[in-house]
Amino acid sequence: MERAADSHKGTFGTVLVVGGSYGMAGAPALAASAALRSGAGLVRVAVVNDILPTVASFNPCYTTVPLGEADDGMLSARAAGAVLEAARDCDAVAIGPGLGVGAGPQEVLRGLITTAGMKIVIDADGLNNLSQMHHWPDIKKASVVVTPHPGEMKRLWTGLFREPMPDDKAQAAGLLAQRCGVVAVLKGAGSVVTDGKKYYVNETGNAGMATGGTGDVLTGVIAAMIGQKLELFEAGVLGTYVHGLAGDIAEIKYGQVSLIATDVIACLADAFKQTTTI
Repeated sequence: MERAADSHKGTFGTVLVVGGSYGMAGAPALAASAALRSGAGLVRVAVVNDILPTVASFNPCYTTVPLGEADDGMLSARAAGAVLEAARDCDAVAIGPGLGVGAGPQEVLRGLITTAGMKIVIDADGLNNLSQMHHWPDIKKASVVVTPHPGEMKRLWTGLFREPMPDDKAQAAGLLAQRCGVVAVLKGAGSVVTDGKKYYVNETGNAGMATGGTGDVLTGVIAAMIGQKLELFEAGVLGTYVHGLAGDIAEIKYGQVSLIATDVIACLADAFKQTTTI
């Protein structure tokens, strides 16, 4: 993990995290903090004005981007322009943690996925919004990683396809990746990462990670890998492996019952020390 002596923060990529809504300040903060711990040179967090001070208070090492808010506490559709402006200066965008589901978030997401050259990780409510945009593969111009848990995967599938989703995780993830032109990270025990041609089944991680916020952490890790110039499939593989390894280290320290998402972030440093891929 040695870095060149003449490196600077721009060397390791800029990550933009788009998320949050009224009552959901923690999710984008977790993703952004995980991106920092995963080596991103710069991390920015774009959230609605109402929760911006709270998000900023979680970690002094990322910066924030204020966005317009609708009456429902979620992003206004007018925020799409500001998000695109911020995203143009970034190497990777993560959207979804705490975002909420509605017209405003969908407009922001539509703006991102229809922009050529953008590299995006879509998680959580980003996926729930995507599942309501039934023709999104036809308008997608960005390079996309989707990171659904089984419930989100089901919603994505039924929003696009008429036939039942296969029970086999690898088959389902592979078909989604092939038909939509994305890298799919289907989370859970034995998470599957695939671009529809290559497949990876993860063996790190444990049941203690079945707690709120750990998915947001994974989003930040993968986005940081993309920001450091890994290809999307490789970023998904390495991010999933290191995230699970950090969870295994946290299990030893805290036990499965007491493990929480911030413990996984705290153990990312040890996980990267044991990983020599980047």
